[in-house]
Amino acid sequence: MMNLADALDIHARARPDHPALVENGRIITYSALAPEVRRLASLITARVPDPQAVVGLCLADTARHVIALYALARAGRTILPMDLRWTAAERTNVAGHFGACLVLTEPGEPAIEGVETLVWDGALDQAIAAADPDIAFPHDGETPFVLSLSSGTTGRPKGPLIAHRHFFRRFMTHWINLGLNGRDRFVMATPLYFGGGRTFAMSVLFSGGTVIMKPPPCSAEDLIATVAREGGTSLFLVPTQFRRLLELSDEALAPLKSLNLLFSSGAPLSAEERRAIRARMCDRFFEYYASTEGGGITLLGPGDIEAHGESVGRPVFAVEVEVVDDDDIPLPAGLIGKLRYRGPGVATAYHRDPEASLEAFRHGWFYPGDLAEIDAQGFVTLKGRVKDMIIRGGINVYPADVEAALTAHSAVAEAAVVGWPSKEFGEEIAAFVRLSAPVDEASLVAFASAQLARAKWPRAVFIVDDLPKNSAGKVLKRELVERLTPL
Repeated sequence: MMNLADALDIHARARPDHPALVENGRIITYSALAPEVRRLASLITARVPDPQAVVGLCLADTARHVIALYALARAGRTILPMDLRWTAAERTNVAGHFGACLVLTEPGEPAIEGVETLVWDGALDQAIAAADPDIAFPHDGETPFVLSLSSGTTGRPKGPLIAHRHFFRRFMTHWINLGLNGRDRFVMATPLYFGGGRTFAMSVLFSGGTVIMKPPPCSAEDLIATVAREGGTSLFLVPTQFRRLLELSDEALAPLKSLNLLFSSGAPLSAEERRAIRARMCDRFFEYYASTEGGGITLLGPGDIEAHGESVGRPVFAVEVEVVDDDDIPLPAGLIGKLRYRGPGVATAYHRDPEASLEAFRHGWFYPGDLAEIDAQGFVTLKGRVKDMIIRGGINVYPADVEAALTAHSAVAEAAVVGWPSKEFGEEIAAFVRLSAPVDEASLVAFASAQLARAKWPRAVFIVDDLPKNSAGKVLKRELVERLTPL
């Protein structure tokens, strides 16, 4: 197993003039990318001589960010992804928890107390140009690659330490299950701090394909125009972006039908949304259930959307998935329990957090905290998070069931269901919805209740302008719970 950056040297020799990165009309070929990565890696090696060091990466979503990802991989230094949109306090918390010794960032960004800052400005460009690209670099696949953060930036952040070999095996599922390869022109339309954006961009470059930079903020119309103008063949989006696209006309969406691959991850879509995306945007649409700890876990392909549109598909290559009870005993098909999985791309522990590691990594399996059921054909259906399950009067209520009932209404664009503290029942059911057409709250309560058993009826529906989300598009339910006054 090699260092992930070795692939860039191979492409520089085999296809030197092939575009690697395209940004605002500027083309960076592999013959230019590989030595640029090596020079930055040489400079980082000199600046951070400890091979076990953690280096924060806090850059804008540009080609330089991609170059830095591969340069830190080339140097064998552990990457700590840091979102440029974080506050100074959030950056300090994450950098301190994981022991970063250096942060590579943009000009004008605040320094982090006790952590050296390397600003990517004109002076650094000159230093990179003067660096030696031919020093010795590590080639061991066991070398740590990235601390892939799996929770918020407040409190105690969690991050598994992912090695080069883990990422290589994750890339394999992209080739085997998704079909990403060296002929792709991949439109990079999500933040590079986000695990999906980072992983898919690096995977395409490892394959020898082309990454077209079109990060947010970007309108739905501008994204479609970029796909058409640049001849994009593959596009990854999170559910929030898909919902904005679905608000457009079929005529506006038509250029997306030329894509070879359109796929989603980060948070589940509803069955109706999956069918609409396949019908209106691209008939080669896939939904990828993945995690920072495990990479890709399951995949729902276009041929399965009609019959299994409520699921997230079946396990990808070399990944085993099970549903177990509270004693970690596997459950028969059709029963709901705790999801667990294992495979060659799955991490084995959280970095510098033995307590969280003991809870999530057990018996060789990773427990993501999701509730799910697996049917007799192997299709996995998520039922929400273990911590989000509502217990109303002693009856377990899975938020996903209530959310599905609400989003079946033509006026509901998104729904999020949470437990509402109640003296009488322990918890009641509260729903927050974002609308695409006018409807009143009482009508939504009645509509959902008509589809659900009595114990699952929402006590109230609250109409909001938007739902709070993280960079992966996942709804931050704890913020919704904070809006509720106990009953």
